[in-house]
Amino acid sequence: MMKIEHIAVWANDIEQLKTFYETYFEAQANAKYTNPRNLYQSYFLTFSSGARLELMQRPDIETLQRENSAQEFIGYAHLAMAVGSEAAVDALTQRLVSDGYQRLSGPRRTGDGYYESVMLDPAGNRIEITV
Repeated sequence: MMKIEHIAVWANDIEQLKTFYETYFEAQANAKYTNPRNLYQSYFLTFSSGARLELMQRPDIETLQRENSAQEFIGYAHLAMAVGSEAAVDALTQRLVSDGYQRLSGPRRTGDGYYESVMLDPAGNRIEITV
């Protein structure tokens, strides 16, 4: 059986992202791994479904400069998180907006039938919150 083992994201502040995903998406983080030779640090976050997100940080990795973090670009597009119901999509979206995170759209029903909102995490990565 093949499956995606994990998705990895470079970040400037993995502590901030770890806290975000633990707080809003109930992720469980492993102990931080640090390589003192190249200053690489990472966490693996595990979600209740078993899916994993690796947060990685190293000082020599450059930040992609974007005029507007809401603008689409080639490469990583979004992380979709299913929360179980339309009411849960609405509630989590409102909680994130109330806590100061940027909403790009929704909640709404998309043309292909999804009920979703699109938010930005603290690093500007898109997260689709869906049923």
